[in-house]
Amino acid sequence: FFAYFYTAITVNPSELADNMRKNGGFIPGIRPGRPTSSYIMRILNRITLVGALFLAVIVALPYVIQGMVGMNIGIGGTSLLIV
Repeated sequence: FFAYFYTAITVNPSELADNMRKNGGFIPGIRPGRPTSSYIMRILNRITLVGALFLAVIVALPYVIQGMVGMNIGIGGTSLLIV
């Protein structure tokens, strides 16, 4: 949830599409304007989903390993995110 929230706050697909159009940039096969904005939003949603799942795996991995091995591991999920 927080990954989608952060992406929604930091990235504005409409503004990004408008800046691309003003600077002469384009996405091949996608018309400028609203279709570009929709395409960017769809891609952002996919990337955010994969990134959020990856972060969840990294955070949960120490606990899974700790449960399998049966001993306390000194490094937690938050520490792995920082490293």
